[in-house]
Amino acid sequence: MHTAVIDIITSGEGDIINITPQVNEIIAGSGIQTGIISLFIEGSTAALTTIEYESGVLSDLRRALSAISPDDVPYEHDLAWGDGNGRSHVKAALIGPSLTVPVRKGNAKLGTWQQLVILELDIRPSRTRKVHCTVIGE
Repeated sequence: MHTAVIDIITSGEGDIINITPQVNEIIAGSGIQTGIISLFIEGSTAALTTIEYESGVLSDLRRALSAISPDDVPYEHDLAWGDGNGRSHVKAALIGPSLTVPVRKGNAKLGTWQQLVILELDIRPSRTRKVHCTVIGE
């Protein structure tokens, strides 16, 4: 087993950051050829997912998330805390904070166009995010 942390500085709501190269570096550093890598992002206003990292589909994802949890409706969280990021929490809960990906031949086993990404969903202009990575295998 091998563990590592990816530190990423995001630039605000709607930021989508490809972390596939960092994940493959961690796998390579682990020496594990076959197994799994578990990824978990700290915080309740960010998420992890896979997507084709192409500008059109990234724009489509941002638009879909805005439709699911728009910024022009009231959120109980905002009433309770006054921080305005109720929609951020809802989006993050729907997508989720973690992924488990197969490791084959010392790399994340992804589809041809599939990339591992962080979704920054918080309304703050910048956040430091930590992705905890655990590689298990042989």
